[in-house]
Amino acid sequence: MKKLIDYLRSPEAIRERCDRIFNLALDDKLPYFRVDLSKLEKCADYVIQVMRDDYPNLEIPFHSRWRHFEVGNVSRIAELDAALANFSPLEKAKVKFDLAIISVLLDAGAGASWQYFEQETGQVFCRSEGLAVASFRMFVTGAFSSKLNFLQADAKGLQSLELTALKQGFQINENNLLVGESGRLKLLQTLGTVLIQKSEIFGWENPRPGNMVDYLLKQGNQQLRASQVLNAVLTGLGEIWPGRLTIDGVNLGDVWIHSVLEGTQESDRFIPFHKLSQWLTYSLLEPLQELGVEITELNQLTGLPEYRNGGLCLDMGLLQLKNSEDLAKTHPVGSELIVEWRALTVSLLDRIAHTIREKLNLSATELPLVKVLQGGTWNAGRKIALELRTGGIPPIKIDSDGTVF
Repeated sequence: MKKLIDYLRSPEAIRERCDRIFNLALDDKLPYFRVDLSKLEKCADYVIQVMRDDYPNLEIPFHSRWRHFEVGNVSRIAELDAALANFSPLEKAKVKFDLAIISVLLDAGAGASWQYFEQETGQVFCRSEGLAVASFRMFVTGAFSSKLNFLQADAKGLQSLELTALKQGFQINENNLLVGESGRLKLLQTLGTVLIQKSEIFGWENPRPGNMVDYLLKQGNQQLRASQVLNAVLTGLGEIWPGRLTIDGVNLGDVWIHSVLEGTQESDRFIPFHKLSQWLTYSLLEPLQELGVEITELNQLTGLPEYRNGGLCLDMGLLQLKNSEDLAKTHPVGSELIVEWRALTVSLLDRIAHTIREKLNLSATELPLVKVLQGGTWNAGRKIALELRTGGIPPIKIDSDGTVF
């Protein structure tokens, strides 16, 4: 069973299972969606225009949480670096792991109405950027720390976090509701417990997310494969996800079932996505690079199956719902319609990226998928959503618990 669990935690499994769904779509054998690859070039052209608008020289950074900390033309990273001026390089990396892990776990969709007013700048932010700024401000004031050191998140601080503190930090009230607030709190509290349980990854004394840096540095001589970082994330944080599929008591995380996949075992129908875990992995690579660690095989990781990338595919006509009535319904994250949508998004992102590279005459090394996402498909998905729907809401309504999207 360990072999199966390791497989389901790998990028290879994500691509293999998603491509099985994609191939069925090409044969029009899926219950909810069909694929129209004649729209691929049009989609690639749209994304390229968005990329050139935001990055005229195509000098695109990674698609990671760090981009959101710069929203509103404010360099909060520089603010953090100034506060860390007297820290060692290793300790700086640990602090940034603490911040990135907490902030990404709080990054599931906020909903269309929630917003955050940043007192320090007088600016208002919503959605993912708002969640980033809110979590940043909570972090630098020690909200996730046991107060041994304000600039950290640790097991005791997370376990003792209360809903009132989260509501205050995210400015949640009856007029400013945040989707899945209780789910987010439970996720962080469970993280506090898991930090203690996984001491080989998070440390024996003062367990904290940032101690994963030590764990990773032991695995390579200043060189790590991107998949090694993902595996550490999935192994270390797998137990925090609520009510998910398990094998031999091991929580699989962002793994779901689609009955259209054939096989003799139930696990043959499992489709892994690990969206937040891969988003987190992308966000942890930069602090490692600052430490001088070389990250290799970056393109092993997959695109992120969330509603911006998936919305782009649907809004550009690459994906088409077979029953338009499904647009009016709200779908649970584990429903086969959403699983199908996400699987097709992963496969299409690879093909969109390949088409973009061909058009720009760039290699996969020169324009890795993580930069296509940033440049890129995520922003293009948001842009076309704003063009088509008031408030830029996703094309499909999702009943989120605050821990998936």
